[in-house]
Amino acid sequence: MFPSSPDVPAPMTPPPPLFDTALARARLARARRADYADFLLARCADDLDDRLGAVLRRFGRAVDFGTPISDVALRLAASGRCDSVLRLAPVPDARPGLPLAVGDPEALPLAPASIDLAVSLLALQHVNDLPGALAQLRRALRPDGLFIACLLGGRSLTELRQAFGQAESEVEGGISPRVAPFAEVREMGSLLQRAGFALPVTDVETLTVRYADPFALLRDLRAMGLTNVLTERRRTPLRRATLMRAAAIYAERFSDPDGRMRATFEILWLSGWAPHASQQVPLKPGSARTRLAEALGTQERDPLRTPS
Repeated sequence: MFPSSPDVPAPMTPPPPLFDTALARARLARARRADYADFLLARCADDLDDRLGAVLRRFGRAVDFGTPISDVALRLAASGRCDSVLRLAPVPDARPGLPLAVGDPEALPLAPASIDLAVSLLALQHVNDLPGALAQLRRALRPDGLFIACLLGGRSLTELRQAFGQAESEVEGGISPRVAPFAEVREMGSLLQRAGFALPVTDVETLTVRYADPFALLRDLRAMGLTNVLTERRRTPLRRATLMRAAAIYAERFSDPDGRMRATFEILWLSGWAPHASQQVPLKPGSARTRLAEALGTQERDPLRTPS
């Protein structure tokens, strides 16, 4: 046997995934078996209707990609904008009325160039390999197919994050990860481009929901399946003293004059098209044939020239 060469680096162990996917699915299934809190998703579904209403075309095959409940896919099917709708669900769905497949968003069971529209509401924030998932969606779209989605953005639950951070620091002398690091709008635009989407667009909507106390917010998060699923989450139970201190800090810092408390949900919207020859493309720099002053009917002036 020959000794290993000191110049050969040892294989690197890949880092653990950011999210515990199995736990996320289990908590979503629990939320759906109970009374799923759909107020946030209903708002996003209304916005999706408005955004698709601006697209003056009919789609062939559409896929609802991972939206937590089936209401959005059923609404899309009832709209008459699509010939068929498939729901790709993270967990089994008992509601009838639509073709259903249970699938992993990071391993799409879709053939290349097989769909015309992909939508996803409040599902992508817990995907470990988001660039890979977007690239797979792009390959699944036919030329000139549309992808439109929303997910929770970086300012979501900022009040809860600050309250728990300060409470843990005071009571336990350290901070543990309790709120997921959500995506930023600038990152999403870059990811759409990297995935190969044409005409990528991102925008942000900030929603403020008011609660009587922080515990009502925590109940809603549980009822949406949005509790902590970080792989590196703390495994010991939350101390009662820490929880009560966090609630007190929340009330002190984020209450309105009427005593109700604010919770921020930042919704990142993103859309892009599978490339097609009919789409507009930006002109090359220097290719313009008409000067701006001529188009505006004004006299062009040299900004470096001192007026006489």
